[in-house]
Amino acid sequence: MESPFVSTEWLAAHLSDPGIAVVDASWHMPNASRNAQAEYLAGHIPGAVFFDIDGIADTSSDLPHMLPAPEDFARMVGALGIGDDSTIVIYDELGLFSAPRVWWTFRVFGAEKVHILEGGGPKWRAERRPLQAGLVAKPAARFTPNFNQARVADFDTVRARSQDEAAHILDARPAPRFHAEAPEPRPGLRSGHIPNSRNVPVSLLSENGTLKSPEALKQLFAERGVDLDRPIITSCGSGVTASTLALALEQAGAKTVAVYDGSWAEWGSRPDAEVES
Repeated sequence: MESPFVSTEWLAAHLSDPGIAVVDASWHMPNASRNAQAEYLAGHIPGAVFFDIDGIADTSSDLPHMLPAPEDFARMVGALGIGDDSTIVIYDELGLFSAPRVWWTFRVFGAEKVHILEGGGPKWRAERRPLQAGLVAKPAARFTPNFNQARVADFDTVRARSQDEAAHILDARPAPRFHAEAPEPRPGLRSGHIPNSRNVPVSLLSENGTLKSPEALKQLFAERGVDLDRPIITSCGSGVTASTLALALEQAGAKTVAVYDGSWAEWGSRPDAEVES
């Protein structure tokens, strides 16, 4: 498939082009003691708007950053100035952590011209490229959502696939959490994993923080017994790392990949969900 990434050189050359929408998708784990929005205000790629993963979400849900309704997503990203004709470039300040989640979200809602900045904010900063402080406000745009159900797996779908094994269920959490040898960072969740799921807690990134090559990823998944021709569902703690895993699988040549939006935050909290350890 065509690479979803654009280089810092490409973005620097096209930063002022009409229709370019740069999105800071930074998000940090609750125990990281970092405030992504405050860091954005202190300095970001010029013209970038801030995508709040916890705000552009279904805020009525008790689960973290669940997908919003299509019309709500359209309204919120339209207010950021992102429209049907936008070429979207997403980055985060860890290099490649939360940007794939927002890339996946835009793809779920039908955006086609959506890319990830290779190396993210760290590479941009290391190259001493310009930064801008403060909030960026852009004229509202019209975003027409086209929800792609095939990219999303819900609880009932995952439970059915765990029973009939018609798809790989790949869990990106660290092995000790998968095997119930370490507690979950979110309170109130049981420990263990979805029945018939397999753990893929491997590093998907190269030493420079970018995604490994498609060939290396293909070999990595082969070593884990993953059949890229089968339907695949990815999961993690709350659907963020699962999106990076989905991105890696697609780059390796997987044909059908869906992200379990609720992930272990949902499965581990439901008394009707079977848990293996």
